Amino acid sequence: MNMFLCWELIVLFRAVRRCGSLARCTGLPKKEIDQLEAGRSRHDDIHQKVFRNSLLVANFLHHLSIHAGDVLISDKPIHTYTATEMPPKGFATSQIDMFIAEKVGLFKLDILSQRGLGHIKDAVELVWQNRGVRIDITQVERFKKDKGVAAQLRGADTIGCFYIESPGMRQLLKKLRCGDYLTLVAASSIIRPGVSQSGMMKQYIYRFHNPTAFEYLHPKMEELLKETYGVMVYQEDVIKVAHHFGKLDMGEADVLRRAMSGKYRGHKHFEEIRTKYFANCKDEGYPDHITAEVWRQIESFGGYSFSKAHSASFAVESYQSLFLKTYYPMEFMVAVINNWGGFYSRELYFHELKRVGANLHLPCVNNSEGFTNIKGCEVYMGLCHILGMRQELMLALLEQRGKFGAFKHLQDFIERVRPEPEQVHKLIRIGAFRFTGKGKQALLWEADFLLSKAKLHATGNTLFRNEEPVEFELPPLHYDSLDDYLDQIELLGFIVGDPFEMADIDLSKFITACELEKHRGQEVNVIGYLITTKPVHTIKNEAMYFHTFLDQQGNWLDTVHFPQVASQYPIMGRGFYGMRGVVTEEFGVYSVEVHYCRKMGYKQKAEKVDELLKGDRSYIEGGGMICPTNR
Repeated sequence: MNMFLCWELIVLFRAVRRCGSLARCTGLPKKEIDQLEAGRSRHDDIHQKVFRNSLLVANFLHHLSIHAGDVLISDKPIHTYTATEMPPKGFATSQIDMFIAEKVGLFKLDILSQRGLGHIKDAVELVWQNRGVRIDITQVERFKKDKGVAAQLRGADTIGCFYIESPGMRQLLKKLRCGDYLTLVAASSIIRPGVSQSGMMKQYIYRFHNPTAFEYLHPKMEELLKETYGVMVYQEDVIKVAHHFGKLDMGEADVLRRAMSGKYRGHKHFEEIRTKYFANCKDEGYPDHITAEVWRQIESFGGYSFSKAHSASFAVESYQSLFLKTYYPMEFMVAVINNWGGFYSRELYFHELKRVGANLHLPCVNNSEGFTNIKGCEVYMGLCHILGMRQELMLALLEQRGKFGAFKHLQDFIERVRPEPEQVHKLIRIGAFRFTGKGKQALLWEADFLLSKAKLHATGNTLFRNEEPVEFELPPLHYDSLDDYLDQIELLGFIVGDPFEMADIDLSKFITACELEKHRGQEVNVIGYLITTKPVHTIKNEAMYFHTFLDQQGNWLDTVHFPQVASQYPIMGRGFYGMRGVVTEEFGVYSVEVHYCRKMGYKQKAEKVDELLKGDRSYIEGGGMICPTNR
């Protein structure tokens, strides 16, 4: 793809991202705003006006922000070079453009922060608390040689592991049959859009498995890139090729490296370097088509390639996570959950926690902590995962339990904690008082009576101190197991049990992910529970999608929805989808190219489920986590 065309597509993508904000200003309903944000605008005057205006503001500054850990170092006080401000957090902050900072001569250090380090630190501590085992997580060389870790990596069983858990990365690991450190270092870089979008990722996989079955583009390319089978994988590769193949000096080669990030597109000096590259290659006698192809590969990096050191450091952290997941999977997954997950939503990490053998329990006022806790194989969800649970109530609950022991019954809880009615209802509906042996309906009735009594006869903390718990004689109350699932969806955002128990369809009509291999090239029917979606745009700017589902056995099911199918049969939020399509295979990895897709219903009370899930875009936009409110 021409570099300038690529840049135009980036601007177009930014414009689509701006459409939502502009559409809200016009008062359009949410459904139409979602359509605009997904790039599916109607051809009416309002939609077209929104889209035209979004193109005008596509490159405008969105908002002033503070980099996660960007440090400027200067020889004089920083206000000598730029204005500073003191934001609420109390750290002197500058709002200088990165390019201006560079031209002025300031040193700029990017110090990045990511949750993977928290996963590792907390997992090591949990292993010590739960199993009494001390782990030296710095023994990376031992982890690299560990056969169990290698098997875990080769099977792409990497959920929760830093940088190697996304659907695309898991597929790449399987295609490479990656089981060693050096291959993982390369994989960490070729998964980046620069290599993958140029088509060279597929070439790398083929050449990796067939190292003698291909020809290098040019003998010089073999000399420079033999380690990576003639494919530019790292930023250093581009510098080597530009310098030794294109005969550019190292300074000019570094400008190309910077251009890979898109920061210098259209830069006059960059265009001069491009012209010089082609002139140098002509002087060297390279065929024009070779020169053009090498340049295409250089510019295809498009800003997303890693340096080799960057990929190597990522791979080290991946190995640390892999070791913990291989030998201490329950503690590791609890640590991932307590650090607010990673690529996926909390639902998948709780699903993974059950898959590795944990006995997962819903929140309980007598066993749960603020965060998820583990003792042996018993895991209790943290109170923080109850949506809308007030922090003040959690602190009061934990304080009372720590000082005076477990709660004996609902009346004891109300007497000691003095909660608001809405908060008690949430705890009852999520099953936090199941230790009483009473049903939710009876507990809700009892709670309303006790809370009304407390309001009428409030006498401080001694309201029920010496009283025996009130006993009620209630008529039989109707219980429907689906109510528990509905409560979980509303109060947690997902179902803790098997979601397919809610599917109102005969599951035997659909094949499972494990059976795809037997149906290669054939049309099949599959059913999946949506986990995450990756939208991409074709060269014609048409939206297509890669979806990831769980099948009825809890295994991964990957699907591809090309533009026509994606437009005709769109994925409409979370839930179950019945799909028909052709099984495809690439380097031993199977997926379904979908031709037809339909959202499936829920057992009974489906209207309520759809209402709860309506408008939830957390799964549509790539697996972002749902953070609890009032943390």
